[in-house]
Amino acid sequence: MIIINPLKKFTLLFNAHTNTFLNKVSSAIVLLLILSFNSLFAQKLERIEPMFWFAGMHNPKLQLLVHGENIASSSVSLTYPGVKLLKVNKVENPNYLFLDLTIAPAAKAGKFPINFTAKGKKIFSYTYELKNRDKSAGRIQGVTNKDFIYLLMPDRFSNGDKSNDVVQGLTETALNRDSMYYRHGGDIQGVINHLDYLKDLGVTTVWMTPEVENDMPQASYHGYAVTDHYKIDPRFGTNALYKKYVEIAHAKGLKVIKDVVHNHIGTQHWFYKDLPMKSWLNQWPKYTQTSYRDQTVMDIHASAADRKQMLDGWFVPTMPDLNQRNPYVQNYLTQNHIWWIEYAGIDGLRLDTYGYNDPVYMADWALKVQAEFPHLSVFGETLVTAVANQAFFTGGNTVNRGFDTHLQGITDATLKDAIYEGINGKNGWVDGINRLYATLAHDFLYKNPNTNCIFLDNHDMSRFYSMVGEDFDKYKMGMSILLTMRGIPQMYYGTEILMKNFSNPDGLIRSDFPGGWEGDKKDKFVADGRTKKENEAFDFVKKLANFRKSSPALQTGKLMQFVPQDDVYVYFRYNAESKGTVMVIVNNTENEKALSTDRFAERTAGITSAKNVITGETVEFKNIKVPAKTTLVLELR
Repeated sequence: MIIINPLKKFTLLFNAHTNTFLNKVSSAIVLLLILSFNSLFAQKLERIEPMFWFAGMHNPKLQLLVHGENIASSSVSLTYPGVKLLKVNKVENPNYLFLDLTIAPAAKAGKFPINFTAKGKKIFSYTYELKNRDKSAGRIQGVTNKDFIYLLMPDRFSNGDKSNDVVQGLTETALNRDSMYYRHGGDIQGVINHLDYLKDLGVTTVWMTPEVENDMPQASYHGYAVTDHYKIDPRFGTNALYKKYVEIAHAKGLKVIKDVVHNHIGTQHWFYKDLPMKSWLNQWPKYTQTSYRDQTVMDIHASAADRKQMLDGWFVPTMPDLNQRNPYVQNYLTQNHIWWIEYAGIDGLRLDTYGYNDPVYMADWALKVQAEFPHLSVFGETLVTAVANQAFFTGGNTVNRGFDTHLQGITDATLKDAIYEGINGKNGWVDGINRLYATLAHDFLYKNPNTNCIFLDNHDMSRFYSMVGEDFDKYKMGMSILLTMRGIPQMYYGTEILMKNFSNPDGLIRSDFPGGWEGDKKDKFVADGRTKKENEAFDFVKKLANFRKSSPALQTGKLMQFVPQDDVYVYFRYNAESKGTVMVIVNNTENEKALSTDRFAERTAGITSAKNVITGETVEFKNIKVPAKTTLVLELR
């Protein structure tokens, strides 16, 4: 932050020499001079965002947000080869200016002053910098169906730096691990300290819930009520540490996903306290909450009022809804995300509350971001109840939408529900294991279902182990399906050590990872700290995840499924080029099943034996015995 007020300096100088000064001029003249200085120097520059930019971007346009007291009364100028100030936009609030710049492709990295003048005199300047783009190998790789994502909440994973547990000056300074709604002290350094643990587990990609500043008075730990888009929350670390975290992860062969929120901010956001204009937010005569009805966005019969409430209603009272039809808001958000990607070199983005955003803007956002970073991967959160609803939001569905969203993938909540039904449900024509088959049969609605992020739970829902009644056989069934299914698998932190709990009433689904804090009674990052069953779960996930890393069939292979018969569901992942095939057999019943493989000749011709991926045992292939409540994963030979 830059604060420059020459009036204060003048006043101090005047007070120090009052007697001498008054001996030479009359008090009336002194008053006139003070008022003149006050008029001249009333402006105060507080911030410019983005605070720096990059030379050689695909889009030559850049819009700078300038904020400061009465800044609109200033004139602005700059001189730098290849950079032009096209327009100075004044808006409703005189504390803002929006500067439209163009940066020529030939513009070189360097620094130059942006000068602010009033009444013909320069009052201050901001040294702006264009940096070279970082073209180092291994940056912005993209996240694909070759990867295995580990989702964690940094506040609840590990405390690697106790010095930032409490930061004075922020709204919330309480640190209380006994409460699910206060901060616990986990941070980015804690994640860095355990990257080797994740790599050993077979994880290839780390996704943290938002790390940017959330200076909110309550529940500031989760990150989804941003109060400064360009600043890592100091209780997590610094911008430089976040960049270092990405670099260390890349050096270890791990990728990084950043979680971003287009839809809303927190009520303590600095620009919420001093809005640039009324239309910066979606405003209502009285508080109006979103209906959470995603159907209104796609329903051809929907009321315009219902659609508006879904898109423009506020998520909760503490999260004001941004108006993404406002071009200044559009530029601000898009540039912020591009800035973070280029600055830190992250590999993918997860888009929070995707369905609540303005659809036309989000399509434009996707084009602009992908133009700068062709290899970046993006998936949107769509916690909906039907495959068609999910597919509606994905790229390629131009017939249904009239335009392309360019969204690569979604969080596949309907497949998650189908897996639960397949594990927990009673088999029937459309129930039990048949639900899983039927859900996958709708993959024709997606342009590419392999880009969907598949999961069993996350930070907003009951944990998987609790949802299967803490039945370890069902746990193994679900994890086997997750790590062999089409799409990009994501696992919530602690699932590998059987962390449990339901989403209501106490938020215990966001409990601390045992061993992440100095003084924890058990350190479950190491085998000696885990129980026998926890080690069995860890080893089970590790075995499958690391097999997946070496299996072209599971990484890039096609999916072929067969209609369930005798309550047994079979699907294959196969890769024609490598001739690799994995056969997955799901028996969700309480009885052992005998499975003849004759029916699967399309995929099993020439196969003489199979290896159980978990046990390493060779399986007699003609007639396979499938134990009760088991998912067999077989590598065919």
